[in-house]
Amino acid sequence: MTRNESTLQRADRNFGELLQELRVAQTGVQILFAFLLSLSFMERFEHVTPFQRDVYVITLVSCAVTTALLIAPVAAHRLQFQVGLKVQLVRMVHWCVLAGLGALLFTVAGALLLVLDVVIGAPIAETIAAFVACFFLFMWFALPAMLRFAGRRNSDR
Repeated sequence: MTRNESTLQRADRNFGELLQELRVAQTGVQILFAFLLSLSFMERFEHVTPFQRDVYVITLVSCAVTTALLIAPVAAHRLQFQVGLKVQLVRMVHWCVLAGLGALLFTVAGALLLVLDVVIGAPIAETIAAFVACFFLFMWFALPAMLRFAGRRNSDR
């Protein structure tokens, strides 16, 4: 099914949809980033293991990258405002959002690993974090890809 809209109208609609999606993701990332930033100032942080410290640093950097990727569309829109490149902007924002979701998956898994390692220990924490990361991969990437593939197959009939 296609819509009766021009290329520019489609780009405007797609950009609006992307911004709505980003509003959801950015709030969660901001809360997670604040949590991670505050951890290093807590008294208990002095007693983390080298493994926990490494996981923390990698997760914190991953969260910063996630933040950059999910806020990049705002900066790109502002810099491209009234330049006439909306279609290209939507394409760029699309890839920033996908990369941001990948980085967010990594960040959430790292934060979960860090907290679970402190609470229940490494072997179980690693297993649970890996399972949750796989679940996120399935829900965020594999399932939508399967639906897209099924939709294409059905439209070819």
